[in-house]
Amino acid sequence: MPNELRTLHPGTTTLSDPAFVREKTRLTLVPFVPEIRLHMADDAITLWESTEEARGEIGLPPPFWAFAWAGGVAVARYLLDHPGLVAGHTVLDLAAGSGLVGIAAALRGATSVRAAEIDAYAVAAIGINAEANGVRVDAAVEDLLDGDGAPAEVVLAGDVFYERTMAARFLPFLERAQARGAVVLVGDPGRAYLPRERFTALASYEVPVVADLEDAALKRTTVWQLG
Repeated sequence: MPNELRTLHPGTTTLSDPAFVREKTRLTLVPFVPEIRLHMADDAITLWESTEEARGEIGLPPPFWAFAWAGGVAVARYLLDHPGLVAGHTVLDLAAGSGLVGIAAALRGATSVRAAEIDAYAVAAIGINAEANGVRVDAAVEDLLDGDGAPAEVVLAGDVFYERTMAARFLPFLERAQARGAVVLVGDPGRAYLPRERFTALASYEVPVVADLEDAALKRTTVWQLG
């Protein structure tokens, strides 16, 4: 799921965040992944403006947590169809957004799922989305990209190669995770900065997306394994 690199401000998580998420979204089935329900918004621009008003700030990043992005949908679909990948393993959902990928892993028997985000609203959304699907996902506002994702045995990233600077941080992280033995999967709907020569394609899907957020109503999206 896309996310932007930005500076964390201590104390950004507030008790009002879950209430804000519930107020501005509705719980609905995820297209192409009907096993999962998420709190999603109907209008990106309206929600974006509401977020800035609630925070009293202008120029906040878009509310990536309120939509099911193609990369995350593809990875979630793959996990639901191939439960052996995560069953009995510890999982890290990186740049987790709504928590869709982590929820899919939990539904398919992961022993634990950790979701990392740098947006407090996303962390709030992950909590209520996990609850709506009857699973546990431990989410926190944290930037893990200087590490290697340990101790997670499976590292998942829904959609993180759409911006050059972001890709330059994510790729070394994922390579460090893979080097220590983790299985690393990413979902990608044809973003510009995925180094495809370093990955192996596992599956491709025609994923329905919100046309206002993408350049088409369907995005050909591939699940890739690093190495």
